[in-house]
Order: sequence, then C-alpha cells, then structure tokens
Amino acid sequence: MVRRQQAADRVVRPRLRSPGHPKFQRSVVAAFWVETVNGYYKTELVRGPARPGPWKTVEDLELATLGWVHWHNTQRLHGYLGDVPPAEFKQAFYADQTDRNQLAGIK
Repeated sequence: MVRRQQAADRVVRPRLRSPGHPKFQRSVVAAFWVETVNGYYKTELVRGPARPGPWKTVEDLELATLGWVHWHNTQRLHGYLGDVPPAEFKQAFYADQTDRNQLAGIK
C-alpha cells in the first residue's frame, strides 16, 4: 500500500517547463496517449459492457485490469498495425529483422 501511494505521489507532481522545451512537447504527447488509453480503458472495462457486474472490491477491479492490460498489449486488433494484434506484429517484425541480418551476412 505504501508503494502505491509513493508511486501516486510521484505521478501527481507536475514538472514545470516552458512550451518550447523539447521535453515539454514530449510530455504533452505522452500525456495525450495516457489519457487516450485511460479513457477507453474506463469505457470498455470500468463502466462499459465488458464489465461482469458491479465491482465488489478494489482487488476485483485490479485483477480485471491485469487481464485488460494483457489483452491490450497482446491480443487486440490494432488499425495502425494492419489489424493484427501487437504481439503478432512484433513477432513478424523481429522475424523479418532476423531474415535481413542473415541475408546481410551472405556475400
């Protein structure tokens, strides 16, 4: 419980930078993506049709969140990846890189 609070304290503290600073621009983009993922996580799991019923305990929601994150990172279809799951795209990407490295070694 203490570790969660420490992590939450670190996340909440704002860092003040000017808008022209490159780290400010990256943090704005990162914040956008975090808010986007957080929004559809809430829509799909916390409040949406994927919810099996009212959450009885925080642990129930945490366990469901673990399952949702696993699905999000491995099984969901992603439009920018040609409608394939991220894990499948990653596997194909690295297989292609291995093939290229093998071909580069042939002279």
